[in-house]
Amino acid sequence: MTTTTRVTDLYPTRGATEVVTPRQDPVVWGSPDTPGPVSAGDLQALDRDGFLAVDQLIGPDEVEVYKRELDRLVDDPAIRADERSIVEPKSQEIRSVFEVHKISEVFANLVRDERVVGRARQILGSDVYVHQSRINVKPGFGASGFYWHSDFETWHAEDGLPNMRTISVSIALTENYDTNGGLMIMPGSHKTFLGCAGATPKDNYKKSLQMQDAGTPSDEALTKMASEYGIKLFTGKAGSATWFDCNCMHGSGDNITPYPRSNVFIVFNSVENTAVEPFAAPIRRPEFIGARDFTPVK
Repeated sequence: MTTTTRVTDLYPTRGATEVVTPRQDPVVWGSPDTPGPVSAGDLQALDRDGFLAVDQLIGPDEVEVYKRELDRLVDDPAIRADERSIVEPKSQEIRSVFEVHKISEVFANLVRDERVVGRARQILGSDVYVHQSRINVKPGFGASGFYWHSDFETWHAEDGLPNMRTISVSIALTENYDTNGGLMIMPGSHKTFLGCAGATPKDNYKKSLQMQDAGTPSDEALTKMASEYGIKLFTGKAGSATWFDCNCMHGSGDNITPYPRSNVFIVFNSVENTAVEPFAAPIRRPEFIGARDFTPVK
């Protein structure tokens, strides 16, 4: 006979109405005196704001290596035909390619780089595994944005992550201007969980990866949060990076400029926070979106 361990749902969502829940978890799980690449002051800023910008995480020569690999993947017909590739609804150009650390040894090496995984271990206070990785391709002249959302809301509802012990890093492979669809975050929003209204449709991921619907906050809630927290737009040279907490309210606009905006996006989750069954979805999402391989990054 098998038994199922019942996990308390600390963050209810996808019900009849929106629900606001104060954060129940730390932001920085590691001890302040734990050695690592993040300074004590930056850890305090991450705890306060929910994000940490790094002016140059990787150097110019490395950027070129990763850009060439991104171009190779996007131009490969086999990758385009793979279910891990998501295309723009209108242009049919590739929007994202998931699980790049398994598809590409070049990106696998980036995940294992101590400048990357070392920061994740220090922030989360444990060994970590990759919950999700992808390259986001935002070419000029009309690439669509990503609407306002909390990643944790989706990862909790549809992937079964129990606690907020997950950190993301977005590494710029092209320059991020203030005009080409850059990342926007509401500073401090990570301290409040917004449970969204509406049930999760079956196979919701097939639609949501192109255009978010379920798990989208109301206009009223977003207006209130923006008034309370403000909005920070991130710019930076290729090679810069933004680390941000899983519960930050964030999004990005369309890119109607001639200047592409591409990045590699890696989500690290603590090995002490492994996924259970979804808290608010009928079935799990595929493993290339929400990993069930909890092997620590070494």
